[in-house]
Amino acid sequence: MTESLSSVRQTAWRAYIEASQRLFTRLEDDLRVASGLSFADYHVLVLLSEVPGQRLRMGELAGRLVFSPSRLTYQISSMQRRGLVAKQPCPQDGRGSEAVLTAAGLLALREAAPHHLHSVRSHLMDDLDDAEVACLDRIFTRLGRRLQGADRNTATAPPTALSDSH
Repeated sequence: MTESLSSVRQTAWRAYIEASQRLFTRLEDDLRVASGLSFADYHVLVLLSEVPGQRLRMGELAGRLVFSPSRLTYQISSMQRRGLVAKQPCPQDGRGSEAVLTAAGLLALREAAPHHLHSVRSHLMDDLDDAEVACLDRIFTRLGRRLQGADRNTATAPPTALSDSH
């Protein structure tokens, strides 16, 4: 059995879980009210807007969103029905597909961005000093790289005590 977390680490873990869930819910609620977009919609639009040609292969997009292929298919289909993206065959090889940002999708992103930025600032960033922002960046950049490597290696995590996971 895996060793339990110390009480200090357990408290930090629970504070992180509860605050991050509240933050995500607040950001998503604000985004939906202001624009009708979900957080996933917004993230897809941002990623597509930032790449040359405003298009990405479905597999690459799934990896960047940290979505399963089936979840991405559902997400893109939903956005396609609303005219935000198109799904087209990959020009380099006919076997793959790409998600492509539409003019309507770009407009939706441009209209939603100021509201979303205000929400991010008011619910998180404006409450942090520069040292705290640097610490968050350092922690989550390092964690993201490690987890991305673990995803590639498809390593299975050792079992943990139930009390340590919630």
